[in-house]
Amino acid sequence: MNELTKKGLETYTSIRGKERAKTWEDRIEKGGFGSAMTELSAQYAFGSVWARDGLARRDKSLVTIGILLALRQTEELKHHISIGITHGLTIKEIEEIFIQATVYAGFPAANVAMQAAQEVFKELGLN
Repeated sequence: MNELTKKGLETYTSIRGKERAKTWEDRIEKGGFGSAMTELSAQYAFGSVWARDGLARRDKSLVTIGILLALRQTEELKHHISIGITHGLTIKEIEEIFIQATVYAGFPAANVAMQAAQEVFKELGLN
């Protein structure tokens, strides 16, 4: 495993926890279908981008949630809402992200995102 993959897995561990990171590590080491994509995610998304110093992780979560809302990527949005909460975002702040994004992405995208957020809040016992 190269250094960038290791760095990505360390960053991913700090964001999503040891159990999820271990799943990624096992998938990468095992090889087979999905291992290359997982390694690319570890290297690029987490080893290069999330590990950068330019923005605080909390701010990166704000940006990511808004983008995923606009793209209607609800499954990924659910992950990043949880990550945002880990980074200190409140339910009220997440709602404000949605309100801000609604102006540019539209009500249908925001409504789908609201449903996804409610699922995450319920899973985390925050509702």
